[in-house]
Amino acid sequence: MKTVLMVAEKPSLAQSIAKILSRGNMSSRKGLNGACSVHEYTGSFIGQSAHFKMTSVCGHVMTLDFIGKYNSWDKVDPAELFSKAPTEKKEANPKLTMVKFLQVEGRGCDCIVLWLDCDKEGENICFEVLDAVLPVMNKPRSTERTIYRAKFSSITDTDICNAMNHLGEPNRNEALSVDARQELDLRIGCAFTRFQTKYFQGKYGNLDSSLISFGPCQTPTLGFCVERHDKIQSFKPETYWVLQAKVNPEKESSLTLDWDRVRVFDREIAQMFLNITKMAKEAKVESVSKKEKVKQRPLALNTVEMLRVASAALGMGPQHAMQIAERLYTQGYISYPRTETTHYPENFDLKGCLRQQANNPYWAETVKALLSEGINRPRKGHDAGDHPPITPMRAATEAELGGDGWRLYEYITRHFIATVGADCKYLQTTISFSIGPERFTCIGKVVTSPGFTEIMPWHSIPLEESLPHCEKGDLFPIGEIKLLEKQTSPPDYLTEAELITLMEKHGIGTDASIPVHINNICQRNYVTVESGRRLKPTNLGIVLVHGYYKIDAELVLPTIRSAVEKQLNLIALGKANYHQVLEHTLDIFKRKFHYFVDSIAGMDELMEVSFSPLAATGKPLSRCGKCHRFMKYIQAKPSRLHCSHCDDTYSLPQNGTIKLYKELRCPLDDFELVLWSSGSRGKSYPLCPYCYNHPPFRDMKKGMGCNECTHPTCQHSLSMLGIGQCVECENGVLVLDSTSGPKWKMACNKCNVIVHFFENAHKVRVSPETCDLCDAALVDVDFNKAKSPLPGDETQHSGCIFCDPVFQDLVELKHAAMRHPMHRGGQGKRQGRGRGKGRRPGGRLNPKKPKDKMAALAAYFV
Repeated sequence: MKTVLMVAEKPSLAQSIAKILSRGNMSSRKGLNGACSVHEYTGSFIGQSAHFKMTSVCGHVMTLDFIGKYNSWDKVDPAELFSKAPTEKKEANPKLTMVKFLQVEGRGCDCIVLWLDCDKEGENICFEVLDAVLPVMNKPRSTERTIYRAKFSSITDTDICNAMNHLGEPNRNEALSVDARQELDLRIGCAFTRFQTKYFQGKYGNLDSSLISFGPCQTPTLGFCVERHDKIQSFKPETYWVLQAKVNPEKESSLTLDWDRVRVFDREIAQMFLNITKMAKEAKVESVSKKEKVKQRPLALNTVEMLRVASAALGMGPQHAMQIAERLYTQGYISYPRTETTHYPENFDLKGCLRQQANNPYWAETVKALLSEGINRPRKGHDAGDHPPITPMRAATEAELGGDGWRLYEYITRHFIATVGADCKYLQTTISFSIGPERFTCIGKVVTSPGFTEIMPWHSIPLEESLPHCEKGDLFPIGEIKLLEKQTSPPDYLTEAELITLMEKHGIGTDASIPVHINNICQRNYVTVESGRRLKPTNLGIVLVHGYYKIDAELVLPTIRSAVEKQLNLIALGKANYHQVLEHTLDIFKRKFHYFVDSIAGMDELMEVSFSPLAATGKPLSRCGKCHRFMKYIQAKPSRLHCSHCDDTYSLPQNGTIKLYKELRCPLDDFELVLWSSGSRGKSYPLCPYCYNHPPFRDMKKGMGCNECTHPTCQHSLSMLGIGQCVECENGVLVLDSTSGPKWKMACNKCNVIVHFFENAHKVRVSPETCDLCDAALVDVDFNKAKSPLPGDETQHSGCIFCDPVFQDLVELKHAAMRHPMHRGGQGKRQGRGRGKGRRPGGRLNPKKPKDKMAALAAYFV
C-alpha cells in the first residue's frame, strides 16, 4: 500500500481538508514541533488503495537572509549588499523546527500532494516543502510521478473533492518570481535602510523611529501620502459666487434651482447676473425631459475592493481586514480572499452558493425571491486567471463569527447577492427654467425598480422631493434669488481606501502585499491614522519623501517599481529569465544607491530644519566612564545615551524604561550603571552602557546586560546572581532581580519566564553554595519576624528554591502575562525540582541531568 503525504498551508486547513477527504473517518495526532497535527486515514489514490498522512506548515518554511557576517550593520558597507553579500535560505521560524518535522513525516512516503494556497506565495512554499521532503521519500521508478499539486479556491466538499480528482503540478516559474521579489526587497531595502538609519540616527535625537527604512514598495506608498499633504499645504482658497433661485410651484412648497453656469469667480459679474435675474418676476419652464436610467449592480468582489470597503465603510485597517478574511476562509465561510479576478467562470455554481443563504433572516426574502424568479448572470469583469471572486461558501450567524468577523462576512455576502441581483432602475426628470436671460435646472429621481439596492441599501437612490407636474411654457412665481459667497476647499488627506486605489492603479505591490506596505509606513511612524482612517504624514515621513525627490525622484515615484512588478510577472509567466531580471534590477538600484550616498547632504539639509541634533536632545541621566560628564538619555525611538563631550552614542534595550541604578559604576570601565525595566509585571536588569555596546568578554555578545555578564566578581553579574537553568528555554539562566524587593523575583535572561518568590522578605541573597540534587545555587532568605512565613517563626532560611520543601509554597512562576502555579497538585505540593544543571557559573563541573519530575514540569509549561 502506498503512503501519500499531503501538506496544507495552515494547521486548521489541514484538519478541514482531511475531514472532507476522509469523510470524518480519520485519526489525529500532534506533530513533533507541537504546532502542526497529522491526520491519517486510508482511501484510494489514483485507482490504488493508499494510506494518507495530512499535515501542514505554518506559512513560509524558509526565509531569505544574508549569511552571518553580512548581518552586522557595523562591519559591512551597505553597498556590498547589492552583489557581494551571499544570501541563504534559513528556517523562517527555527522554534517550529519545520524542516525536521516535514522530514520525519515524509520519510518512507511514496507520493506527495501539495495543498498550499493557490497563489504565487503558495507555489513558492510548495518548493520549500519539496526541498525538505524529497530527499527522505522513497525513490520512484524511472517514469513514476510522485509530486502532485491540488488547485482549489474554497474549503467546501465539492471544491476539495474536485481538486483531489484533478491534481496538477506545482508551477516553478511562479515560485521563482517570489524568490526574485524576496531577493530584490532584501538587498535593496537593507542597503538603503542601513545607510540612512545609521547616518541620521547618529546625527539627530528626536526622529522618533527606531528604523528609518526604505522599501521599493513601501517608499512609493509613502510618496502618495506626502504628495497629497503637499497639495493641501500649497492650496490657496479662492472665493467664488453662486446664484441660487427658489420658485414656488404651489403656495406651501418651494423648489431650489441649480444655476447652469455653476459658479463665477468675479464678484462684480456675479452681482450683474443677480441684478438681471431680479428684474424677472416669474420663472418660465423651457423644457421637461424624462429618462429611464440604470444604476448597475457591482462587479464580483476581489481583494482590492474588499480592502477598500473594509477601510472606508467598516473602519478596519487593510492588514486587520486581510487577517479576518483569511480566518473566514480557513473556517470555510468564504472562498480564497486573495484574488484579482472580478469575473465568475461559466461553470461556477452561483445558485448553490445562493441557496446557502436562504435561511438567514437578514436577506432570506431577497434570496428566495431571486431563486424563484431566476438569478441574473453577474456582470462580465476582469479575469486574472487566478481564483474566482470572493464568495460566501456557507451560511453563518453573527453569534458564530462575532464582531469584525461577522461585519466583513455580512458585507461579502451582501455583495455576492447583489452581483446576481437586478440593476437598480429609476426615472430621472430634468426641468429647465429661464429667469430672465439666465438658465436654471432642477433634477428629480424616482426609483422604479430597486434591484440590488434592496440588499445594499447604502447604494440606493436618495429620496428627493417629488418635482411638480409641469409642461413647457408654464410660469412659476419666484420665491427668492440670492447670491451665495463660497470658497474652494483643499483636498483632504488620503484615506486608506484611496491609497489602495492609487497603489493598484500604479502597480505598487500585489493584492496580498498592499496591506503589508500600508501597515509598514504606519509602524515606522511615517504616517499616522487619523479619524475616518485618513493617513497624515509625520514630519519624518515628509522630510524623507522631499529628500528622495531632491536627490533622485525615481526612488519615490511609482514608475520604477511598477516596471519591476511587470518583470516579476513575466518571470511568473515564463517569459523572462529570473537571473537576468535580478541582475538588471540590482544594477539599476546599485547605481542609484551610490548616487544617493554621494548626495545625502541634500536630504540632510531638510533634516536639519525639522529635527534637533543629538547634543541638543534628551535629559542628563548617567555619567560617562571616559570624561565623567553626564550623558543625555534620548527617549525618542530608538532610545539611547549620548555623550556630547566624547561625541559617542550608546544604544540601549528598547520598549522599556531606563533610570539610573543607585549611582553604581561598572568595575571594568567606570560607566554609571542604568536599570532597564519593562514594568512592574515584567523583567528588569541593570546594564553598563559601554559593555552593552562593546562586550568585554569573548563569550558575550553586543546587547547583553549585567544579567548575562560573566565577570567573576562583580556583584551585579550572572556569576553572582545566577540561580539555575530556566525551567522553559534551553540556554536561559534564572537570575535574581536584586531591585525587586519586597516583591522578590528572578527572571530568565533569555526568555520571558519570571519566577516570583519570598514576598515581603527583608533580604534575598544568592549563596556561593549549590544544591546537591539539582546543582542550582542555594538562596539565603531573611524575613521580618512579624511577616515570616517560615515554620516555627524562623526568620532566616537557606535552601534550594526548587528542591527545599520549606520553600515549596513561596515560589510561583509567571510566563508573559499569564500565571501558572509552579507547584501542581493538591494543597500546592511540589511536582518537580529545579532544572539547575550547573548552569550557574562557578557551579559543579559535572552537571547532573534533571530529575524526572522536573522534566515533567518543563513539559507542562512548554
